[in-house]
Amino acid sequence: MNLLAHPELLDLLAASHALGTLRGGARRRFETLAREQAPVRAAALVWQGRLASMTELQSPVVPDAAVWTRIRNMIDAEQAQHAIERQRGAAPNASPAQGGWLRSLALWRGAAAAGALATVMAVVVGLNLRDQLQNAPAIQYVAVLSDDKATASMLVTFDPRKRQLVLQRVGSYDEGADKSLQLWALPPGAAPRSLGVLDHAPALRLPASESEVHAVPTLAVTLEAKGGVPPGSGPKGPVVFKGALIEKTI
Repeated sequence: MNLLAHPELLDLLAASHALGTLRGGARRRFETLAREQAPVRAAALVWQGRLASMTELQSPVVPDAAVWTRIRNMIDAEQAQHAIERQRGAAPNASPAQGGWLRSLALWRGAAAAGALATVMAVVVGLNLRDQLQNAPAIQYVAVLSDDKATASMLVTFDPRKRQLVLQRVGSYDEGADKSLQLWALPPGAAPRSLGVLDHAPALRLPASESEVHAVPTLAVTLEAKGGVPPGSGPKGPVVFKGALIEKTI
């Protein structure tokens, strides 16, 4: 099935993946599609961001020791399965070369799994999950910006209701104290147009209208002098991240 032709199903699978309820072969197939298709990759990252922001509403919860034991058993079982596949000559589900963007997902699923399980349960019990998801930001455009090694480094979404771009760093890139990152729209047949200068925060919101992103196929981030280039100027520094801007059904 072509998930891109069924956006509601794609959203459901991405949400299940982020919650950890998508298991076994279905989870592996979803992650394979995410490695191969940018819109699927973007949907997975969007839902991770949504659930991560929801957990911030709750007080810290110390997971029961049994949760850690279950996670350890799951990790050991997965490693054992990979060892069996290697002995049989089969490639693991996500090789290092293919799974660059999944490093953040693997970290989220492993080291943070206990906190995610506990806090998601707290959210479900303490809040009305349906209301929270209905009030989640509308997302009309999404882009996963990657470096020259195809490693995802930044997630960009556009919320038409709030008229703003939301940028989330998903990599470890550090531009240094004397440099700034600047976001650019690359419209076809026209000069790059600045969408704003980024600070060092892991998440950032920039005001924007739909006209600034409509029909823009690509976004790019350049490394510039501190404060970015002057208004009206084009990019001066190298492109560090780049990716397709995809319009999706809200």
